[in-house]
Amino acid sequence: MTFSIPIVRWLLVAVASVLVSCATPTGSAGGPKNVIVLYADGVAATQWEFGRYSSRVLRNAGFAVTDTVFAQGSTGFLTTHPHEAFATDSAATASAMSTGVKTTIGAIGVGPDGKPERTAAEVAKAAGKRIGLVTTAEIYDASPAAFSVHTRNRANHADIVDQYFALEPDVMLGGGSDQFLPERAPGGKRKDGRDVLAAFVGKGYAVARTAADLRGVQGSRVLGLFSDDAMDFEIDRAPTTQPSYADMVTAALKALEGSPRGFFLFAENENTDTAGHRNDAAALMRDLWAFDEGVRVALEFQKRHPDTLIVVTGDHETGGLSVTYAQRDLRDVTSRNRFYSANEHLKLLAGVTISLEKALDTLGQAPSPADIDKLVGKHFPGFRLDDDLREAIVKRQLLERNHSYPVQNALGRMVARQSGIYWGTSGHTTEPVVVGAIGPGAERFRGYHDNTDFARILHALFGQP
Repeated sequence: MTFSIPIVRWLLVAVASVLVSCATPTGSAGGPKNVIVLYADGVAATQWEFGRYSSRVLRNAGFAVTDTVFAQGSTGFLTTHPHEAFATDSAATASAMSTGVKTTIGAIGVGPDGKPERTAAEVAKAAGKRIGLVTTAEIYDASPAAFSVHTRNRANHADIVDQYFALEPDVMLGGGSDQFLPERAPGGKRKDGRDVLAAFVGKGYAVARTAADLRGVQGSRVLGLFSDDAMDFEIDRAPTTQPSYADMVTAALKALEGSPRGFFLFAENENTDTAGHRNDAAALMRDLWAFDEGVRVALEFQKRHPDTLIVVTGDHETGGLSVTYAQRDLRDVTSRNRFYSANEHLKLLAGVTISLEKALDTLGQAPSPADIDKLVGKHFPGFRLDDDLREAIVKRQLLERNHSYPVQNALGRMVARQSGIYWGTSGHTTEPVVVGAIGPGAERFRGYHDNTDFARILHALFGQP
């Protein structure tokens, strides 16, 4: 049998490609030295597009998540359902993405039988990597906890903190100082009398309590607690008091950098999820931008350390976000009364100066109609509050059965009616989430996966299948 020169050349190229592929190491031998998971809780494709488009219109700036990670890396999708239902919670999704095992709603790092499963942090530590946990929520909240420790109930906050003390993640940054301090201490809520913050100091951790503390912190073991409970939305954040998401990612990478066998950093923005629950488009937009600044920090780190894999994802979608066209009012159902959400409506959104959660705190328990109108006039310029929504706020009356926050959801409906940025629920939805990866091993995340596959891929990248 004879072959033409072109066919022989093609065969040689094909064989060479196979040899190169076989020679390219995977897992611990040729996978990433460092793995950074940047996790926007409650965010799916609709939120990413909202962040991208609003950033271009209102900041004249790109959006690194879509423009770099998704566009230049590998992109896939993840299912979100837990063991026993279709819709999920953050504990079950994070546990599946950390352990590779579906579990029940509310469970952390355990299977549906309640038995512990290996978490991503434990697998990474077994591979000799250093560990970092970052969140804008309480550091013991569902997602960072599920990526590291085990408990049958996500509400077992003190137990989660105690397990952190045993696991010793090298970096922990977020809110939630209340479960590190005894009740006798200001802001403390621990009922066992333990001062776990002091105990961490005894283990050699540098402690940061403010943004300035974090900028000046030295050492490779850092515990930063910037609020008694969850940290503020970006729209409300006081820069002198609390660091930004990007600030925390920067500090974590500084502390973890230089580890001989690399590190695993889990860095979550939880505010994107909370904004979805409250139907707060203005707060969501700014926290998407804040998250993107953290992605830029990670990408800059990757330029200096090309053996770093960056993974950007969410755990589930929150709020049923839908930017749409709508009727200006209910008097006319023809297209003459229709408006399409456009740049002018985003500019109106940009004028909002307070989160809906802070609006609730500002109004107090029994606001009068005049109090409500004053707040809207001060913090929501250009918006008007319809009578039915004002009444719902006064009476603390839910708008729908799938809403849980009467005041915030009513104010969110006000914004929706004049911007076209609507919400279908105040809970989680079943929309698959996007996962984007860039760096060594990124191609493994391409395609449509169950969320348990995310953990299996991570474990393999750590060399611990």
